[in-house]
Amino acid sequence: MSASGEGSAHARPEVLVVKFGGEVVADPAQLGAVLEDVAALVSRGVRVLLCHGGGPQAGCLQRALGLVPHKVAGRRVTDEATLGVVVRVLAGEVSVAVVAAALARGIPAVGISGVSGPTVVADRRPPIHVPGRDEPVDYGLVGRVLRVETGLVEHLWAGGFVPVVNPLGVEVPPPPSRDACPVYNINADTVACELAAAVEADHLFLLSDVPGILRDVDDPDSRMRTVAPHEAQAAIADGTIAGGMIPKVQGALRAIERGVGTVHVCGARAGVLAAELDAPGARGTAITGGGGA
Repeated sequence: MSASGEGSAHARPEVLVVKFGGEVVADPAQLGAVLEDVAALVSRGVRVLLCHGGGPQAGCLQRALGLVPHKVAGRRVTDEATLGVVVRVLAGEVSVAVVAAALARGIPAVGISGVSGPTVVADRRPPIHVPGRDEPVDYGLVGRVLRVETGLVEHLWAGGFVPVVNPLGVEVPPPPSRDACPVYNINADTVACELAAAVEADHLFLLSDVPGILRDVDDPDSRMRTVAPHEAQAAIADGTIAGGMIPKVQGALRAIERGVGTVHVCGARAGVLAAELDAPGARGTAITGGGGA
């Protein structure tokens, strides 16, 4: 599908969801490169939704407050104090930084939370099994996405705005014993994949500091250009895809199953979005419903 957004007056605009982590936000050059690409796409009529994380910033604030970050298998365990940090970072510091940088490039960005609306409806995730551990791990106040309400996002798009969503979720309605709806910390890749499925995105971009899915994590030239779902599952099973890339790819596969056109795992570099739209796999790894290479 063309990224131009051109066509008949009644044609559906092309829809992109672009997710990047706090490490990209912390690097002005990387963030600027991504947003320059986004600005070009928005000017061509593409509907873009941005979703960001904030892991490094949350860890920094935790340490500044004398709290010790606790992670299991790369994912943050969230107690009450940690949730307070995450809310301050995601809905405050990082959201404002992304919106301000977007505005500087002419993008009419609006920062919202998954709590807003609500947009991301969740409950508390039960303990889960983690490879290498005998007992299930309770990650605390971490959410399990139940559904995504797209009304607020669609309203912003209709007004010509670009939503910038942070990955907090909310339990609606609240449990009988609560006066307020509980808020949960949710993995940003998970939220981005759920958002992409809910808005029927043509493309989902998962941007980070790696150029794609690598056959050898120490060799950037081992990038897999296109991958079919069954190949991705096999790569997880044989250990080619490991560590933090596993939940990213698993989320991508769920998004593909639910109708997202293509998921691109890419480095946050200038020109990546346009290059991948023109030729999936040109600058990253494209996961599609078809064959791989």
